[in-house]
Amino acid sequence: MSKSFAFRASAVVGAAVLLLAGCAPAPEKPGENGSGEQFCARMVTNSGGLDDRSFNDASWKGLQKAATDYGIGVDVLVSNSETDLAPNVQQAVDTGCGFVLTVGYELAPATADQAAKNPDTDFAIVDEVVDAPNVKPIVFDTAQAAYLAGYLAAGVTQTGKVATFGGGNQPPVTLFMDGFVDGVAKYNEVHGTAVTVLGWDKATQDGVVTGDFEDINKGLVTTQGFIDQGADVILPVAGQVGEGSARAALDSDGKVSVIWVDSDGYDVLDPEYRPVLLTSVLKNTGDAVVEIVKSSIDGTFDNKQFVGTLENGGVDIAPFHDLASKVSPELSAEIDKLRADIISGSIAVTSPNTPK
Repeated sequence: MSKSFAFRASAVVGAAVLLLAGCAPAPEKPGENGSGEQFCARMVTNSGGLDDRSFNDASWKGLQKAATDYGIGVDVLVSNSETDLAPNVQQAVDTGCGFVLTVGYELAPATADQAAKNPDTDFAIVDEVVDAPNVKPIVFDTAQAAYLAGYLAAGVTQTGKVATFGGGNQPPVTLFMDGFVDGVAKYNEVHGTAVTVLGWDKATQDGVVTGDFEDINKGLVTTQGFIDQGADVILPVAGQVGEGSARAALDSDGKVSVIWVDSDGYDVLDPEYRPVLLTSVLKNTGDAVVEIVKSSIDGTFDNKQFVGTLENGGVDIAPFHDLASKVSPELSAEIDKLRADIISGSIAVTSPNTPK
């Protein structure tokens, strides 16, 4: 996605929180493919911070796994506001490490700038495309998995209304929502039902957004509004804001369920929310990060986009966990068949925001 952001340089980089994870000595030159002790990697979060229970968290876990698997040193620089972004990327580069991972569209300008200035450093960016010879985009066709989630939501709703909303109107967000809407439509087509989706119009690419990814209260208020309109399955695509959806669902006395995104909400959210988590639309960010770090270490790194799909395991939906009883064997089998049909190409899940 192309977004224009004002660059506000800051001389104060101390606001960036540096979390140490077994940092090894920096290589003699950026990108040196020496022993594990010589190689190190850095990650920079977006302004949502590290503990977002979403793509920052998943990316960091992937980098930590790479540290364990390959014996390298890894650190993360946490951005708490937009003004931290460019200084943090600069600081990551200044360590001399051979690999720098940035997370989210907010970091695209700083990533592109530093990649141009440091052609011998390997960069990767999550959920965004930066066109440069030393930047590897890590993107996911989440519409495929969200299609399954939409079909599931339409299959379990008791009110005939489901809902979705985003933290912002950006392709990595609305891609989920497009797939969700189409999955509901597929269920209606197969079963002759008329389940309605509140919150998003795929045709106009317009709908309900909260304007940020951190304010949990906005998620609570937005979700309660959908519940008041009759929705009983909610898909928030809004990072930490989605926790407000889980709270509203929990307050509904079992009448409303939530579909989480990026990571399995059953594992990353407070256990109190488990009774309302129907499933999660997963992005396997961690495994992608591990493989890309390996390519940087062994000298096979390239700038070809990694696109996570159902076929390569980059996206999927999580188990139904505590709400498995709501999903009939017949519905579960239909979802399995849909997954196979999407993988085979007999069903095409499309969106204006599909990764190319």
